[in-house]
Amino acid sequence: MPDQPPPSDTVPPPLPLDEQLCFSLYAATIAINRAYKPMLDQLGITYPQFLVLQTLHEAEDGRTIGAIAERLALEPSTITPLAKRLEAAGLVTRLRNPADERQMHVRLTPAGRTCWAGTGCLGPMIVDRSGMTPDRLRALNAEVTALRRALGDPDSAGR
Repeated sequence: MPDQPPPSDTVPPPLPLDEQLCFSLYAATIAINRAYKPMLDQLGITYPQFLVLQTLHEAEDGRTIGAIAERLALEPSTITPLAKRLEAAGLVTRLRNPADERQMHVRLTPAGRTCWAGTGCLGPMIVDRSGMTPDRLRALNAEVTALRRALGDPDSAGR
């Protein structure tokens, strides 16, 4: 017999949308992306491309497609077209690993480093637009990271 839902008298009613953490995080993500968009448009990149550039900047020798995907909690099949577009724009190079043809290694080009450096204004812009202090935003980020870790996101472990 299939599991029956618990009696309705033991299940609390759903919270109003504005009181649901998942919606607040979702709406905040959309708001941040909208705030970033004009600046990223000036650089000729999208938000997902910005994230790829960020992960490559963190790794001096570049990363494989798989390592980028793992860092961003995405699938490699999502990263591959992003890397191809960044390569077409001259911001990264993609090289196959001669020892393992299945691995594609991605590195920033000098133009990619310049583009990434142009994203430095994004942090101060969020501080300015949010009205929060840098310390408050760091604390908020730490709380969200702790939530990701508690919910089992392996990419947030150790940060």
